[in-house]
Amino acid sequence: MQVKDVMVTDVKTIGPAATVQEAAKAMRQFGIGSLIVTEADALKGIITDGDVLRKVVAEGKDGAKTAVREVMTKEIVMVEPEMDLQDAVDVMMEKRIKKLPVVKGSALVGIVTVTDICRVEPRMAEQIGELVFSSASQKRVAG
Repeated sequence: MQVKDVMVTDVKTIGPAATVQEAAKAMRQFGIGSLIVTEADALKGIITDGDVLRKVVAEGKDGAKTAVREVMTKEIVMVEPEMDLQDAVDVMMEKRIKKLPVVKGSALVGIVTVTDICRVEPRMAEQIGELVFSSASQKRVAG
């Protein structure tokens, strides 16, 4: 199975000048946990719900005044649609990430997430579960 067999092609994007509040509203509206940041059809980054929590809420910043470019992840790990799905999972595990933009040449053609993979390939769920649960337990705060 290849990435293109699992990826979502209706990728939601946002510009780097948009506010984090606008990004959060878009994520809520579409029921997703990330937006790809683009400018003039070029990929500039990704903003995730985790970025919003760690870099805005936890820092006490105003989401209505903070630009996406200030908190987005700029170093994007991308895959190609023809990549073997297991190889994509291996990339996720190695890089400790849960979302991979899919590009063909320089064009954004989709996104694949751990949720997409688990839905289509349950046999990979155990391996991916290690990523989801280990990152969650590493981020817990003793209280």
